[in-house]
Amino acid sequence: MIAQLRSTHSRSRQLITHCCKPAVLPVFIIITLGAFIACRPPELETAVQQTTYPAADGLQGKVFTGYQGWYRTPTDGTGLGWEHYETIQETFVPGEVGIDYWPNVSELGDAILYDTPFQHADGSVARVFSSVDPVVADTHVRWMKEYGIDGLFLQRFAVDVVGFHHQSDLLLPSNNRILENIQAAANRHQRAFAVMYDLSGMPTGEMQRVMDDWKDLNDQDDLLHDPAYLKQSGRPVVAIWGVGFSDGRKYTLEEVSELIAFFKHDPKYGGCAIVLGVPTYWRSLDRDAVSDPAFHDLLREADVVLPWYVGRFGGAERALELEAELYGPDATWCRENNVDYLPVIFPGFSWANRYAHKNMPFDHIPREGGQFLWSQAVAAKRGGAEMLYIAMFDEMDEGTQIFKISNDPPVGESRFLTYLPHPPDFYLRLSGKIGELMRNEIPATNPLPLLDESTTDEK
Repeated sequence: MIAQLRSTHSRSRQLITHCCKPAVLPVFIIITLGAFIACRPPELETAVQQTTYPAADGLQGKVFTGYQGWYRTPTDGTGLGWEHYETIQETFVPGEVGIDYWPNVSELGDAILYDTPFQHADGSVARVFSSVDPVVADTHVRWMKEYGIDGLFLQRFAVDVVGFHHQSDLLLPSNNRILENIQAAANRHQRAFAVMYDLSGMPTGEMQRVMDDWKDLNDQDDLLHDPAYLKQSGRPVVAIWGVGFSDGRKYTLEEVSELIAFFKHDPKYGGCAIVLGVPTYWRSLDRDAVSDPAFHDLLREADVVLPWYVGRFGGAERALELEAELYGPDATWCRENNVDYLPVIFPGFSWANRYAHKNMPFDHIPREGGQFLWSQAVAAKRGGAEMLYIAMFDEMDEGTQIFKISNDPPVGESRFLTYLPHPPDFYLRLSGKIGELMRNEIPATNPLPLLDESTTDEK
């Protein structure tokens, strides 16, 4: 429905613009337009009247989260099987599974849930969701609003959508559906959303395909003029992730510079503010970062620097030390070079099930009951960060999710982590407190803030 409203909104905006020109209009056009404005739904009324929702107006003082939206099921119509629920070997059965937590599906409704080969302790069939269902997107964005998360960066893997994945013909349409679902949900709940292109796996000489994909998205969904689309200094935000890593990527810094120039200066599809997702040691140009000084020149072309810290360290005490080692010096560099600083924080890390063939450890970076995530937020705030990005909202593959999970996961051959003794929404509540921290509503103290943990929703 909202997709239809969005299309109608675009057409009505064109009509209104045309009708405001000094001209004599036929009476039937005036009557029709007046009737349309009088009866349009509340979502459309807000979208027409408001240029940008408050949550989407700038990054400062806010908390955003990364959204994968990559879970699929064999009968959801995408043709992608148990995508991201399965192992690397594409199996999803007890003893072979690709997630370390089990999703909480209690608010989604039976009609959109999918039976799995797994069972809960009471013998009931364990069920999961598909990310392509609009109810799933709406529920997740509603949670963001309810718990005080300002918005999301929707991950868009370039190789999946521009033709370099062996299933690109299936991934492109389903990823587009998810983007439209997120767009509708963000407008309904007045949360921000933005596209993040992950360049991982892209070959050299193919950035034009990414540019063409952005053109297609805007021709279809008019992202640049959407009131829920994230703006920074009044400009629509586009994130480019995977820049400057020392892991042998084939695309060059020069190619990324050309992509930035397109997003910033294209007369029809440009005018954007650029977020660059970079390695942890981007400032010192070592370890996980390339040693090329031209990388720093590239960063100055961007508007926001987003360093990727996931999996690089563990422990709440260690996180607090990063105020002096990373957050503070990183924030200083950004201020001195006129770019904003958007550090990534994460709640923990575990991908033992997905990479069981490599004997990856279970609960590799423990969450410490939320203290690890909170300590990163405190250290970043003390170091000068004015905005934060939590990785991730829904990534159960690596155990970094903050959304509601089941504290009653399936039993049997596969092991799953839970949030116990905390309730399923604990990390959403904590993320809301981190938002209060960034808005200077609560102090940056080492102990966890008090949270209301009253809930009975375990599945």
